[in-house]
Formats: sequence, C-alpha cells, structure tokens
Amino acid sequence: MGKFTPLDFNKYAALARQAAAEGCVLLKNENEALPLRKGDKVAVFGRIAFHYYKSGLGSGGLVNTKYVVGILDALKEEKDITLDENLLGTYEKWIEKNPYDEGQGWGKVPWSQKEMELTDEIVESAKGADAAIVVVGRTAGEDQDNKNEAGSYLLTDTEKEMVEKVSKAFARTIVVLNVGNIIDMKWVKECNPAAVLYVWQGGQEGGNGVADVLMGRVNPCGKLTDTIAENIEDYPSQGCFGDLTRNEYKEDIYVGYRYFETFAKEKVLYPFGFGLSYTTFAVTAEAEEKDVDNVTVTATVENTGKTDGKEVVQVYVKAPQGVLGKPSRALVGFAKTGVLAPGAKETLTIDVTKESFASYDDSGATGHKSCYVLEEGSYEFYVGSDVRSAAFAGAYEQPFKVVEILTEAMAPVEAFERMKAVPGEDGTLKPGYEAAPLRTVDPIERMKENRMEPITYTGDKGYKLGDVLDKKVTMEEFVAQLSDEDLICIFRGEGMCSPKVTPGTAAAFGGLTPELQEFGIPAACCTDGPSGLRFDCGTRAFSMPNGTLLGCTFDLPLVEDLYEMAGREMRQNRVDALLGPGMNIHRNPLNGRNFEYISEDPYLTGWISAVQILGMEKSDVTGTIKHFCANNQESNRHHVDAVVSERALREIYLKGYEIAVKEGGARSIMSTYGPVNGIWTAGNYDLLTTILRGEWNYDGFVMTDWWAMSNREGYEATKTTHAPMVSAGNDVFMVCTDCSDMGQDDVKEALENGEITRGDLQRNAMNVLHFILGTPSILRFLDRISEEEKEAQEQMGDNDFVAADLVTYEADPATGDVVIDASAWNTKKGNSEVCGVTILADKMGTYDIEIEMKSDLEDLAQLPVTVYIDNIVKTMISIRGTKGEWIKETRDLGFFFGPNHYLKLYFGANGLELGKIRLKLREGMEVLSKHEE
Repeated sequence: MGKFTPLDFNKYAALARQAAAEGCVLLKNENEALPLRKGDKVAVFGRIAFHYYKSGLGSGGLVNTKYVVGILDALKEEKDITLDENLLGTYEKWIEKNPYDEGQGWGKVPWSQKEMELTDEIVESAKGADAAIVVVGRTAGEDQDNKNEAGSYLLTDTEKEMVEKVSKAFARTIVVLNVGNIIDMKWVKECNPAAVLYVWQGGQEGGNGVADVLMGRVNPCGKLTDTIAENIEDYPSQGCFGDLTRNEYKEDIYVGYRYFETFAKEKVLYPFGFGLSYTTFAVTAEAEEKDVDNVTVTATVENTGKTDGKEVVQVYVKAPQGVLGKPSRALVGFAKTGVLAPGAKETLTIDVTKESFASYDDSGATGHKSCYVLEEGSYEFYVGSDVRSAAFAGAYEQPFKVVEILTEAMAPVEAFERMKAVPGEDGTLKPGYEAAPLRTVDPIERMKENRMEPITYTGDKGYKLGDVLDKKVTMEEFVAQLSDEDLICIFRGEGMCSPKVTPGTAAAFGGLTPELQEFGIPAACCTDGPSGLRFDCGTRAFSMPNGTLLGCTFDLPLVEDLYEMAGREMRQNRVDALLGPGMNIHRNPLNGRNFEYISEDPYLTGWISAVQILGMEKSDVTGTIKHFCANNQESNRHHVDAVVSERALREIYLKGYEIAVKEGGARSIMSTYGPVNGIWTAGNYDLLTTILRGEWNYDGFVMTDWWAMSNREGYEATKTTHAPMVSAGNDVFMVCTDCSDMGQDDVKEALENGEITRGDLQRNAMNVLHFILGTPSILRFLDRISEEEKEAQEQMGDNDFVAADLVTYEADPATGDVVIDASAWNTKKGNSEVCGVTILADKMGTYDIEIEMKSDLEDLAQLPVTVYIDNIVKTMISIRGTKGEWIKETRDLGFFFGPNHYLKLYFGANGLELGKIRLKLREGMEVLSKHEE
C-alpha cells in the first residue's frame, strides 16, 4: 500500500470551489446580463439567498461542516460590486417572522420554503440597482420523490410572480437555480429573465464557486447531464414512475436524450450536453476508423469570442437501426479543453472503442442471443458542444460482428411491452412496441451448478490475517480455520455508530468478535456518502458538490483530483470505504435522489464515478458504487418491482457500474433495497455473481443497503430472510446490532438444512478479507502505519471535540432509561456538548428526552437549546428564566433503531444550568407494530 499523504485542506477547498464553478450551467444570457461588472449595484431577491442548499438530504447530505459559504455570503465579500442593503434588510425582517421550515425529519422535509411576496413598492425601491439576482431553491432527499406540483418540480405562484416582476423591472435579471436536479423550465419563456444559471448544490464552497461565475472569474463551462423537456409528461418514463408496486420500464433503452433525439426533438427546451459560455467556440472534428476495434475522433476547438474560457467536446454515434433498433444518438466520448484565450486553439483526440456502442441482443433477433453485437451498416459520428448541435464528423462501414458472447441474466419473468424504434411513413423513426423477451433460465439451478466447493475445516492453525498479507499462507489456508459461526459473523456488519470503529460512522465489518480479532482480522469502517463524510457524532468533515453538479463539469481530471483529497480525508479519519458515488440513472426528473446521482446517460455516469474511485484509491481507500441496480424511485423503494428488459439493464442501468469496475477498479458495491424483475437485488445471484463476477471479473466485495431484505423467488422479501444474500454473493449484510446473535435471521438454519453451504460463506468471507487486506485497516491493526499518520488521526483539528474520547452512557438494564449527569456541561452560548448513548437491544422504539433545567435569570430571559440525535435536529427546547427554580422539559425524539447513538445539545444563550438528562422509552416495537396493523 502507498505512503500516507496528509490532507491539504486549502487545496481541497480550492478544488471543490473550482468544481462548483465549472458545474454551473448557463442556459440563457441576454442583454449582457452576465458577468456582473465592476461598479454594479446588485439587488438580490429570494429567501434561498439567505439559506443556501449545499446538498440534498438523507445519507447523501448529512455532512457536519465547519462552514458553508452561501451565494449571498460570497457576494457580500465581492469588492467590485455593491448590494442593495435595504432590500436585504426587508428580507431579513420577513425571515425572522417566517423562519426556515425544517420539516418533520427524515423523508418528511419540504422541497421548498415559503417565499416572500414581492409588492410593487419593494420592487420599485430596488430599481436603482444595475442588475438583479433572483435565487430559487429546492432541496431533495432520500425516501421521498419530487412531485409534479408547485413547490417541488414546479415553481410556486409566489416564486413565478417574483421572477416575472423582477424580470420586468430589471433588464439584467439573473435567475440562479440552487437545486439538486432539473426542474420545470416553462417559466423562462413566460417570465423572460435575461439570464438563467443552474448552480445545483455545491457543498460548503458552493457559494464561492457561484460568485466566481457571476463575477466572470470563471467562464461558465458546465453542460447539462439531463434533457430538459417542456413538460414532465414528455418524459417516456412518466407513465408508470411512482407506482408503488410495479414500475415497468416501457421506454426500454430510450432514456433521456436517447428518446427525445430519436422521437421527440420538438419537445425539448434544453438538450442534453447544453450549456452557454461568456465567449463563443468553433469546433471542427473528424472521425475515422482506427482499426477493427476502435474509432479515433480528432477535434480542434477555437475560442472565437472575446473572453478566456473552456469548452466540452462531446462525441455521439448514430448506429444503423438493423433488426434491434437503436437511438439516433448515444454518447461515446467527451473531453474538456484547458482555458483558451481569444483566438487560441486546442486539438483533442478522443478514442472510442467499438465495444462502447455495441448493442445487446436479448431476443436472438440477430441470430446471436445474449451477445453484444455490431449490426451491419454505416456508423456515423457527430461531434459538438451538445447532442443537438453536434455536427457530422465522419462515418465508417461496419460488417456484422459479435463483440462479446455472454449468457442470459436478469431477464424479466412477467410479460410487458417495451419501446422500439420503427420507421414511419414519412421516413422518420416512431416509437413502436414489442414484447420484452422473458427469462428462459433458472438462476437458482445456475447458482447450484457453479457454487464453490467448501474448504475443509482445519480449526485454529495459528495463522493470522497478517500472514496472508505477508504471503506466508494463502487466503484459503487462513479461511479454513474459521468456524461456521465465525463465517456467519463476517457476513454481518454492525451499525450504525458502532463503537468498534470511527465514532459516528455507518458500519463496522470484518473482525467484530473477540474470536475473529484473535485471528488478526481488524474491524473495517465505512460511512456515507456521495457528498462527503457523515459522522453522526458531530465530527466535522468536508462537504463536496453533489453528483449532478460534478457530472455537469464533464471534467474527469478535476473530479479525480477532488476525490484524491476526499481519499486523504477518509484515511485521516480511519474510514476505509465511502458509501458513494451514487450511480443510478436519472430515468425520471422526479426521483428524489437524483441530486446524488450524475446523469440520464450511463457513459457519463460511469466515467465520472470511475475517476472518483481512482482518486480515493491513491490513499488506499475506496468508494462504494451504489445502488446496484435500477434504484430509480424512492417511493416504496423497499418493495416496488423494477420490471426491465435485459437489454435495457445491460445498456443503460448496468453500463455505468461496468465502466466503474473495469476502468475505475471499483472494489466495493452496495446492492439496493428493492427487487428487479421479482428478485430483490440483495439476493440476486445473476446480478451479484453471473454478471458482476463472472462477466466483469469483479474481485471486490458486495454489501447490502442498510437493513435490506431479500426473498426466495416467488415469495415476498422479509427482514430476516438473509440466506439468499449469502448464496447470491452478497458478502455482508448491513447492518445488525450484534453479529454474534445467531437467532436474528435465517442464515444458521439455512446452513444446517443445506440451502446454503459452508463454501458460500467461505467465498463471501474471502471477498471481505481480500478487501480488508487492501485497506489501511489491516495496517492499523498490525501497527504498521507511520507516526505521521498516527498523529494526523489523533489530532483534534478544527473539531469541537475528539470523537474517540466521547463519554458513552448506557441504558439501565432494569428500566431501559439512559441517565446522563449533565451538571458539569458547558452551557455557554454557542457551545455544544456531545455524548454517546447506548439503548438496550430489546428496547428499540420511540423515545422521549427529559431534561432538568434551571436559570437564575428573570422570566423575560429566553434560553434555547437544540437537541440532536446522530447529528440530526430532533427538537428545540426554549425556556424562560426560572429565577433559580429547577424545571423538567420533555420532548419527543422519535424512533430509535439500533443501540448506539449520539446525543448533542447546542446552547443558544448564556445563563442555563442542567441537571439530569433522561432518554425514556415511550413506545416499544411491539406497540408500534400494532399501530401499523
């Protein structure tokens, strides 16, 4: 493994700022609205200017940062412009009376906030400004989808009226969209602002990046990773998106621009890959067949304008329709120039493998079922700055060729019709439909035929995992020592917030029992997520730009450099695997987690993710590509069946993962919560073994999503059905409370009755242990890390506390209450106190917090305390001065799942004293279950 390299925070921040700027997408810029000019007075409208959305919510956004620079924060630091302070004051007074709505917690947070109504007087008073910036915001998050309604995908009436009034009053009105994903854009034509800029969610340096673009220090060079159509109904997936039981992927391979450029160009407002600049470029390109396996595209980009800038060159193929049918365009390559001065040129060479645009025949229509093929005909290449403007650059004639011979896997079992391009009477392609080919193989029989023979049990021979690292014994010799119970324990991860690894993280896995530790197996650590390290104990980390924004940069070296810094931060915090990048396809704009994901295109998704992995691997840590696969809807995600053809799976929904594995060296993968074609992915043998390991030669390990389920085909999934995970090749179930509890699921029983074998468990254990041997966790366990690395891991840095030194309070075995003596806590204004709390495993349910409080202040004093559990705001307690009298305040903390948690109190005023704090069970699981019934 490589040498430890300390984290350079300043470089980290600079790269994040650059990415936030280069991911901004300029859709419109009339009246020379942008960039802002020296001496401009700027009027800033919109409450979200005061509350920047650095990221979405859920596991993809819970990063505890030292600071967040919002758009308004950054503009206030600009010396060459002035802001309308009277207008800002008007907003500040209104926001005091209309505070930010936090919602009701996980999965119940409003996508937008109430907006201030603009009176004519407010607008008139700001007319002295030279330009107006209108900030519109949307958050997003896990466990709920967007909706085609005002305040979500659509603007509210108040927002639309704000944009319309300001656009009429100011010739230079700039609308800035601080959103996680594309939203409805019909209002641009109706309200006619001079400029529109998507700035997405840029992490803690996001505001600085936006200001760099607004001021012209960075010329906008981001490109859309999704097609923006006129109406949500125009997207071919909309017809069954959101169904809670069965979601048929009828559009098949015609996702996003593949559909619109083939069938419905007229419905597009902004095409895939589109993005304006403050300058202009000319692109000339030539594509030619290099050899039997490759095509070479040479493109020369000239800056024909008056401003320095970068341009993205995009390469698309138009394949012959053949018998399979193809989209009219498919992205097969891209590259970004450096900064070009006016008149400067740069020539880019983009190599395209023919394999990248082969088609999968899942029906046998070509005579080669279950093969990737190149059908006979002319393959045309189009090169430009977006899918619509890309110009013809060359073609070559391809004879029919079988590119790769595979085997049928994951085909649907229930009949449905899928889209196929058919020629219309006018010669254009029209969307037709055909029956999707159904499954003809039995994955269970395939699994039984190919399962590993068990390694004979030897008992403890004295071998340690370090001996495998040092090549003294083989992995097989080492694993032969492990008992059935040892192997089952390796199958289970523990979390969240396991005390066996870095505090506040998502899971510990590997050596979690004393017996496994005796064999020299360390506990490895993973944590969320795609936008940075999530520590539920409150440890601060760096919040990065979200996935969609990073995709919009189309800049692979920049993203790799950014994630090299993320890898260093992980290693310094003893995190071996980040639970990201998120790689699911933007099948529909309403998916609540699109902000975590990258694009509607699998090629772009795959490469942006691959370089994230490559960047992290420079510190011998890695990312976990997720959610594998077809997790394209949050509503009822644990149960809704994704019904997809095998061709669409392979060409669209699996392709990005394939790129990340083959090109990025991914070695950690997370399956999804729900089923694909009737089989929950956590126990899908063809997904996790036939395709992933058999076809892609993947040699890493696979984990489930947290508390995932699996099923035996034909039966519903349950929370205790884990045996199919074992036999399918899902190496670790995430997560449980105690991995040594053999009665928590059906794994031991399935081993005893022969449904799973010791060989299955040994194979999975070897996958996990091979992974651990490639991470710093084994070096830490063997005390082989440098003193420099130890010091970096032990230092407090900018955090309020050293997480490893936190005091943990355990529940009273008799009452189940957790009692904390907080009398010595520092309640000074602005301070936080954090402690660990451990509840009883059989006392999970909804909890209240009771706090003894007093203040010597008079009753007009206001003393606010914010209560966090696992770094999520749960409640706020505000009391008045008690004149020295002790009082008790009780609040609902909601549901507690798992034993280990972190309690944090933030004190908003001086003068408060605390006594005992009690966490008390209000309703146990058995009562809650009755409520659900």
